[in-house]
Amino acid sequence: MAVPVAFFALFFAYPVVAIVGRGLRTDGVWQSGRIGEVLSRPDILDVLWFTTWQALASTGLTLLIALPGAYVLARFDFLGKHLLRAVVTVPFVLPTVVVGTAFLAVLGRGGFLDELWGVRLDTTVWAILLAHVFFNYAVVVRTVGGLWAQLDPRQEEAARVLGAGRLTAWRRVTLPALAPAVAAAALMVFLFTFTSFGVVQILGGPAYSTLEVEIYRQTAQLLDLPTAAVLTLVQFAAVGGVLAAHAWTVRRRETALKLVDPAQTARPPRGAGQRVLVGGVLLTVLLLIVVPLGVLVERSLDTSGGHGFGFYRALQSAEASGSTFLVPPLDAIGNSLRYAVVATLIALVIGGLAAAALTRRAGPLVRGFDALLMLPLGVSAVTVGFGFLITLDEPPLDLRTSWILVPLAQALVGVPFVVRIMLPVLRAVDGRLREAAAVLGASPLRAWREVDLPLVRRALLVAAGFAFAVSLGEFGATVFIARPDNPTLPVAVARLLGRSGELNYGQAMALSTILMIVCAVSLLLLERIRTDRSGEF
Repeated sequence: MAVPVAFFALFFAYPVVAIVGRGLRTDGVWQSGRIGEVLSRPDILDVLWFTTWQALASTGLTLLIALPGAYVLARFDFLGKHLLRAVVTVPFVLPTVVVGTAFLAVLGRGGFLDELWGVRLDTTVWAILLAHVFFNYAVVVRTVGGLWAQLDPRQEEAARVLGAGRLTAWRRVTLPALAPAVAAAALMVFLFTFTSFGVVQILGGPAYSTLEVEIYRQTAQLLDLPTAAVLTLVQFAAVGGVLAAHAWTVRRRETALKLVDPAQTARPPRGAGQRVLVGGVLLTVLLLIVVPLGVLVERSLDTSGGHGFGFYRALQSAEASGSTFLVPPLDAIGNSLRYAVVATLIALVIGGLAAAALTRRAGPLVRGFDALLMLPLGVSAVTVGFGFLITLDEPPLDLRTSWILVPLAQALVGVPFVVRIMLPVLRAVDGRLREAAAVLGASPLRAWREVDLPLVRRALLVAAGFAFAVSLGEFGATVFIARPDNPTLPVAVARLLGRSGELNYGQAMALSTILMIVCAVSLLLLERIRTDRSGEF
């Protein structure tokens, strides 16, 4: 536990505490009265209200649309099922900047709907809600569908033999077993939408602002650190409550009904009703996921002279973007790949050690450590990024001008995914195998290499893939610490969208398409590697 604890203390807790202290301390004295002052402001209350109700609405809408998909992927076996599972997972690993860009191409000015029917939904709450459903659809499908596929259908069939109707049997037998997974998925969706940044910044316009967007505005634009510090504390408290509730639901899910091999529960759809249900899910995925991504690709090719690769060629020149970049935007691809590889290695080391520690110990301390590892998913990435700038600027850790800052920030987001994927697999390794190896003279390192590693190799590859994908798309912290001559792909997309002109818009679409393709290829490779259902993602 020592190495992960030291990593999080130095690169997460220290920057967050420092920036909060910078905002709430004057001459070494904490100004707690500022909390009441900030929280009583009407504009801040409006931000808190919008953040909360849009997260609740996004969560409810996601559950409503995604639960049928979870059922279809869990209970039915049909041609293209594995490809469908990969397709619905692609949005989850896409950077929120790309998600916002894709929906801007569909719903925004000059977008797909605007050209067809003159309908624009950008700068409206509906665009935000739909983008959140797009992003979180896979969370529900993976979390609920993974458990649903392992529930023995004979338990529900037994209830029907005893006289219960189809709906009653499902409500009395299956739903109670699914409830912990549904609750866990709902809490994760709420967490991601409560802390939404890129989607709201691109689609919401000046009319809508979540806590994360407001923290960015107060920090980067208004330089009002006291207000940003108070909002960070509010977000931290809310995220802590959500993570505590999530941990409780996960423990309940682990004590669900007896589980079976998913291969035993899936069968081809029978009858018109089941075929209609499968068709409805396929249509939903087509409209909600495939169409926005397809329109994004089409807009990247739609130049004033017709369809072509003009916007992609313009990425090779810094002059084509005016003063937006010091280097050609195409350099952002290489930068992002290099940063993501380093961040993945860091996340695997830190997350692997943390998961190993969690499998060998129990008690309140370890449960608290487990919750600590999840905090970077919900605590303001903007705060972390700005905290890096004001804390890591003195020897022996003068890293403010170093390239390693970006991978460190990205690794913070990757570690929770590594832990959640590795932990169930490591817990499934029989400890007696290690003991037998030790009795035969193997050192602890050799026992790990020859006993644990072969058993968890696939899970390790899946964890590396997810860590790489989420590191590639990290935006909230990177926007502060990426140097102008070494931008990452999400930062480059945001800068291009922030400037007017058809060329800048087209280049943003082109870069977003490249980033989407890289993430999609990573997911397809993971689906080929992942022959089991290990891990929570």
